[in-house]
Amino acid sequence: MPLNLAAPAHHELLIKKSRFIACVEPCAGREAALARVAELRAQHAGAAHVCWALLAGGQSAANDDGEPGGTAGRPMLEVLRHQDLEGVLATVVRYFGGVKLGAGGLVRAYTDAVAQALLGAQKIPLVRRAELRCTLPYALEGLLRREIELTAGAQLLAVQHGALVEASLSLPQPAVAAFVERLQESGQGRIGWLSH
Repeated sequence: MPLNLAAPAHHELLIKKSRFIACVEPCAGREAALARVAELRAQHAGAAHVCWALLAGGQSAANDDGEPGGTAGRPMLEVLRHQDLEGVLATVVRYFGGVKLGAGGLVRAYTDAVAQALLGAQKIPLVRRAELRCTLPYALEGLLRREIELTAGAQLLAVQHGALVEASLSLPQPAVAAFVERLQESGQGRIGWLSH
C-alpha cells in the first residue's frame, strides 16, 4: 500500500564542507512542488543548488538544478520509490563547500540526505477516496446521514433539497461497494446514484 507523510521531516548532512539540507514533505502535484522549490530558492539565496524529486503519480519529476546529470534528482526519486511513497516532495538545498565530490559522491550525498530525512518522517497509509452523488426521497435522508456517520472516513460534502434530496459525499475507496450495497438494501432501491 502506498504511503504518504504525516508532516515534513528534515535532515542536514555536512560532507567535505558542503551542506546538504534535506526536506521530505507531502505534496499534491507539480504545481505545488514548483512553488515550494521557488520558496526554498528565496530562503536560501546563497545556495549553489536546490535539487528536488516529486513522486506524485503522473506528475512525478526530478531536477538536478545544475548538478551533473543524474547525480541528484533521479537518485532522490529512487529513494522515494524504494520506500513506496506517493504524493511526496523531496528537496535538498546544497551550499557548496569548495571541494568537488565527484559523481559517485554526489549520488551518495543526495541519496543519504533524503534517506536520513525519511528516517525521521512519520509515514501514513495513503487511502484513495471516492466521491459519490445520489438522489433520494426526503424520508431516506436520515438513513443516508446515519450510514455516513457509521462509515469510517466518510464525509457529507453537500446536500441540496429540491423535488428530491441530492447529496454529495466522500469516502475511502475500499468502503464504497459495501456502503452502496447497504444503502440500496435499506433504501429498498429508492436511492439513485449519479455519475460525476
